[in-house]
Amino acid sequence: MSSEVVIGIDGGGTYTRVMVSDLDGNVLSYIERGSASIYKDEQATLNVHEAIAEALHMTGRTSEQVQALAAGIAGYDNPSDLDWIIPLTDLPGLTCPKWHVNDAVSAHSGALMTQPGIVVIAGTGSIIAGITEDGQFIRNYDFHHYATSAARFISYDAVYETLAGHSNATDSNLIRLMLEHWNVSSISEFAAVAIRGFTEDRRERDKRFGEFAPFITAAAEHGSSVAVRVCNRAIDQMKVGIELIASSFISNEVAATFIGSVVNSPYFYRALSEQLSTAGSNKRYTVVKPQFSPVAGSVLLALKNLNIPIDKAIINNLHKSDHLPR
Repeated sequence: MSSEVVIGIDGGGTYTRVMVSDLDGNVLSYIERGSASIYKDEQATLNVHEAIAEALHMTGRTSEQVQALAAGIAGYDNPSDLDWIIPLTDLPGLTCPKWHVNDAVSAHSGALMTQPGIVVIAGTGSIIAGITEDGQFIRNYDFHHYATSAARFISYDAVYETLAGHSNATDSNLIRLMLEHWNVSSISEFAAVAIRGFTEDRRERDKRFGEFAPFITAAAEHGSSVAVRVCNRAIDQMKVGIELIASSFISNEVAATFIGSVVNSPYFYRALSEQLSTAGSNKRYTVVKPQFSPVAGSVLLALKNLNIPIDKAIINNLHKSDHLPR
């Protein structure tokens, strides 16, 4: 086993995940800590620093033995974002080469093993990204398209539908859970909270809405009219984003994989898979399970950037320790 290591990071809006591997793909440590996004947590830089330091300490290695670091960071959309992203991995003594990419790149690297295809991410955040046969990396953002399928957005949508009176008897359980979640006793009381903006702090507001999303996807499974309507709107937007990207592929058949708590909820997974199989799509789609987690995808990127061939031995070693989802 090599004494030299690489560090892979999946920095999301909710969790920072750090994995340390030797150069043979043997995972030596794995850590989960708080958000890596300054837009979601003022302590984002500290969260990432502590996660890196602890993960490295667990391996018994020193900073000098780190040969490369690859970090997929949610919110890395423009070169100017590096102003807050580079400090995330700027630890004393950690002078190895570092690569910072959008978290969709790490997710794609892990899920599709750098092969052409499209990755759909919908959890705390939302992005659709593909790598074409000629290596072109394309995001739905590049078209100025955004699928409002992140957890907080489907919750906002469901709340607005409910407060606007667009509910019926099928929504009684969802409404009960909604009132409990916001600690109010009636729709009128909830409306009074809403008209005051729910809460002043945007991060806290978005977090609270995001936490309610699992109740909505579950309610859609049980036939809530509000939940079904909200989820279907998001799914329609996701399909459009997938098809926009797929139009740049040469092949008529495109692999697609889903990552995140929202898109992998039973309702979303089934409905989006069915939509992609319907006539009228510009391509044929094969929905595949991710091979590796996004954080393992970052490890693969680090090894690849060191010009280490990703052979069967490395893949097998990584499979022994990588546990989806991460």
